Formats: sequence, structure tokens, C-alpha cells
Amino acid sequence: MILVDSFDLRILAALQDDGRLTNQELADLAGLSASQCSRRRMRLEEDGVIAGYRAQLASQALGFELIAFIQITLATHSPDNAQKFRALVNRVDEIQDAYALTGDSDYLLKVVLRDLKSLSDIVNNVLMPHQSVAHVRSSIVLDRLKESAKLPLASLPTS
Repeated sequence: MILVDSFDLRILAALQDDGRLTNQELADLAGLSASQCSRRRMRLEEDGVIAGYRAQLASQALGFELIAFIQITLATHSPDNAQKFRALVNRVDEIQDAYALTGDSDYLLKVVLRDLKSLSDIVNNVLMPHQSVAHVRSSIVLDRLKESAKLPLASLPTS
């Protein structure tokens, strides 16, 4: 774990809110000079704390109306089978998030799709026929109550 101080936390919080801030805007928010802020941002990037920058696209504006969660149980629990399933997950763009789980299911997938037909296609033509998969159960999202990629920075200890 990388230790951060209160200035680093202000930089990180501001960038979580708006990754397009200029260095001067970020410095003003963090209470630093532009050069100090730039050095700190570069260190946070080099240390891997800031993993990257990207645009957040509005899925519904582009016609992606359906979000579903899909629980997967593997046919067999072997390293080879798990690797084959991981390769499948990485090939399918509609899968936004994939998690290995404890409990009844082996994996939980979050998929973003255009419609119910797309969900049917991914379940019946991609996941079910795959040799590593034994069982598929999907749940359709009715309403999104919260969406955030922000980390709870206030809970971090500072140096």
C-alpha cells in the first residue's frame, strides 16, 4: 500500500471528480503550487495510484438500455477450465466486470447490452455452449440506484 498525505488525497479526490482538470486547476484545489502539484501527480502516476484517465460514456445515450448480472458455475474446477473461462470473459466486450466468487456461483459478470435479444444471444450462444460453463443464471437490472467508480478516500490513513 502506498502512503499518501492530505495533499495527495486532495489531488486524488479532485481527479476522481474530474480527470480533465488542468494542472493549475488541480493545484488550486489541492492548495499547492502548480509545480508541486505536477510533481505529486507524476509520482502518483508512477506509483500506480493513478492507473489512467478515460472518458466515461453514457451507455443509454448510445443505446445500451439493458444491464444484467450473470452468475456462472463452472463445469469442473480445474486451473485449465478456469483459464478457458477467463479467456472467454476477456474476449466478450459486453462483459464490463467479472468477479471470481465464493459461495454457490463461481463467477459474477456484469454485462451492458442493447436489449433482451442481446442478453439471450450472450447467454445462449456465448456462455452456455462454452466447454467450461455448467450453469448460467441471469438477473436483469430494473433500476440503477447508484453508479460510481470512486474510492472512499476519506477512510485512508494519511502520512
